[in-house]
Amino acid sequence: MPPQYHVHEPDPFLIEFSEGVGIRYYGLAYILGFVIATGLLWLYWRRGRSPLHPAAQADLMFAGMLGTFIGGRLGFFLFYDLDTLLHRPLQLLRVWEGGMASHGGFLGVFLGLWWAAHKHRLSLFTTGDIVVTLAPAGLLLGRIANYINGELWGKVIESHVPWAVIFTSSAPGQPVERILPRHPSQLYEAATEGLLLLVYTQWRIWCTPVVAQRPGRLAGEFLLGYAIVRVFCEQFREHDAGIPPLLGLNRGAWLSLALAIAGVWLIASAAARGRAAAAKAYAANTPPSAGNGPR
Repeated sequence: MPPQYHVHEPDPFLIEFSEGVGIRYYGLAYILGFVIATGLLWLYWRRGRSPLHPAAQADLMFAGMLGTFIGGRLGFFLFYDLDTLLHRPLQLLRVWEGGMASHGGFLGVFLGLWWAAHKHRLSLFTTGDIVVTLAPAGLLLGRIANYINGELWGKVIESHVPWAVIFTSSAPGQPVERILPRHPSQLYEAATEGLLLLVYTQWRIWCTPVVAQRPGRLAGEFLLGYAIVRVFCEQFREHDAGIPPLLGLNRGAWLSLALAIAGVWLIASAAARGRAAAAKAYAANTPPSAGNGPR
């Protein structure tokens, strides 16, 4: 007898006031993500883990929110639906129809943190280290919202596994018994790029001196870690419609490899700056050799 799989029917609204109007889980995920980020920023400053004072925190959150929405929305069309952007650019404004890209959001957030760091004369590397500890909470909530919405589902599971899910949105109009079970890849991503990276970055900022001693390294570790888990999870995710994979990797995996390169560069540059600072300090505290003077 075949196993009984969970049947998931999408319901994007927590509360629906009228048809198509209400409080959506996806929007709520963004709001909660920013609330958590705001609380963490304040806590870091109060506990001496961050140089970002309240004025800098406010500017960073404002720029981060704009960067997330604008970058995520624009990135979706640039990376996944360029034809619509070129021929129907006003589609950008129809945000209620969905369409956000995390890689575009990363670019938008980077521009926002660069502006905030420049305005308040803060280290770009240190600011980046702090920002990457805020991102995983939003990623976690966003992927859970993806699952609730019944979108970005995984590939069909060939063998019988108890955690497979039947997404009714994957085959609209088909009877449930004819819909193939799939990987709940949204939950895989929630667990890895969300929960796993949240635990790791919080451990790094609270239990190690990495932000103070190696500015830029934590940002690099996050980008590299995100790229690794994203490429892994993409192997279970259904390919985007109309975008064939290249060398076995889909668009999201290729974009993540670019983040991996940036992460490796940040880690290497943080190490190089650390060695240069150590050499400078050593030279400043070392007296001239007696053999170097005139004989």
